[in-house]
Amino acid sequence: MARFPWACPWEYVKMICGITIGEYIRNRRLTLAAHDLMISDETVLDIALKYRYESPDSFSKAFYRFHNVHPSEVRRDKKHIKGYAPLQLTISLQGGFLMDYRIERKEEFKVIANLREFVYEGCQEAIPQFWQEHYSKGLGKYICGELGINIDLSMSNVKFEYLIADFYNQDKEVTENLFIKTIPAFDWAIFKCIGYLPETMQKLNEKIYTQWLCNQKDYEFAAGYCIEWYDDPRKYSLGTKDPKYYSEIWIPVKKRK
Repeated sequence: MARFPWACPWEYVKMICGITIGEYIRNRRLTLAAHDLMISDETVLDIALKYRYESPDSFSKAFYRFHNVHPSEVRRDKKHIKGYAPLQLTISLQGGFLMDYRIERKEEFKVIANLREFVYEGCQEAIPQFWQEHYSKGLGKYICGELGINIDLSMSNVKFEYLIADFYNQDKEVTENLFIKTIPAFDWAIFKCIGYLPETMQKLNEKIYTQWLCNQKDYEFAAGYCIEWYDDPRKYSLGTKDPKYYSEIWIPVKKRK
């Protein structure tokens, strides 16, 4: 009864702009760090920590790879640096599109999950491998995989928690290395997805984040959650490859002020 996640919404930045969100954030941080070195009196350590590097050494290595000069050279010798401009995304729609969705209030609920932390860069390949590993280890008898949950509470777009999950009930056996997680109450935009995986869900996810959210007058993204719900593949002759296979994408939203 395997269900597999195929869409990581933040990866669509790469599809649109040719660069991953991780690369973009790293390039912008190193650009701003170089600017601080040139105009401020902050120490290299302070600047390293400010831009989320664990040590001056790791900052210096990343800085040199990007700028081809060391931080000390920028401050002492006023060496030239590279600048990476902020991303500006303009969306042009060619004709309309139909998206079947509803707004539904869901109170707080619990899930039982196999959990792992990922970085955004390369997650499109890493997450399906996580699912394969989940079933190969026999964990499918504890967690069927009704839900794929992406959690990035800080919305830093650097790393996130990914959960292979089922709705929790007290009769469910909780084995070692499985987790109980609470999903807060939200209004959810729930999008209907009909078609074989992965392509149908990938296309829907792209439309949600590049078109629907950007053009919403009533709602905006509320928190760093994205949930994919998968119907039981045994109900379909071709499983998740069936053209009538049903799944959903849930996005937490809130009313625009």
